[in-house]
Amino acid sequence: MSVNHSQKPDELSLVMVAGQSGAGKSTVLNVFEDLGFYCVDGLPASLAAQLVTLSPEMQLDRYPGVALGLDVRQPDFVQQWEHFVERMDRAGMRLHLIFLEARDAVLIRRYATTRRPHPLEAQGMGLDQAIFRERVMLEGLRKHADVVVDTSDFSIHDLRRMFQEKWPLDQKSGEGMRIHLISFGFKYGVPMEADLVFDLRFLPNPYFEPALRPLSGLDEPIAQYVLADDPGKEFIGRFEGFLRYLLPLYAVEGRYRLTLALGCTGGRHRSVAVSQAILGALTTVGFSVTIEHRHLDLG
Repeated sequence: MSVNHSQKPDELSLVMVAGQSGAGKSTVLNVFEDLGFYCVDGLPASLAAQLVTLSPEMQLDRYPGVALGLDVRQPDFVQQWEHFVERMDRAGMRLHLIFLEARDAVLIRRYATTRRPHPLEAQGMGLDQAIFRERVMLEGLRKHADVVVDTSDFSIHDLRRMFQEKWPLDQKSGEGMRIHLISFGFKYGVPMEADLVFDLRFLPNPYFEPALRPLSGLDEPIAQYVLADDPGKEFIGRFEGFLRYLLPLYAVEGRYRLTLALGCTGGRHRSVAVSQAILGALTTVGFSVTIEHRHLDLG
């Protein structure tokens, strides 16, 4: 399903995420949040209808969709849900219901790992009883689901990948992954937020050319000096090919952003020129890329 960012409120993709506690609802909502959806968790069905019908006032048309995590603990949840579906039908809004479940033994293990109580344990039930009771409560809702996912054998990364692929962003590469490039100077310190750091101090240094020293990597003479001839020319070709191979692999693992730091001595010439070249190369093949020249004005 491609995303249209200019859609009207009644054309928004409306996703409801429900299911057994501990089955992965928070993880799925995080996926939709990373995809740009407006997300709210723990919402009673009665309030969900009010939220969606307030779409114009809340400017929800700025988002590719709305994803709501349902709170099923209300005694009249089933009635609330049926009323909500009727209101959405009258409003002409297409509703996608995702239902998550897992085997009892898996849910027990997950609660033992997180050491958090099951929501129904507050009603005086033990964990086994709470899981059974919730499963019975949700039987009717499960029948209406567009997608039922048993997460018993899913890791968090598997679950993220599944929903990333079902609701992809409108990108040619990287499954919506955002790339942030930072040029920097080693003499001022390596960016702490970098996922990958590349040392470019082996490239020809324009600093030692008096006519070029006042310029920066944003200027064409610097780009030519650094990259027009070997070793810069061969390096940039190999580097672009390496990134086109590497970045989709990160996207497959469910990454939504990756920060690449490219450094030279002062962060003014070589790192800036290479970062600009990489920006153009990755943008051309469809990646969403931003760039920051952190130490450009310090050199």
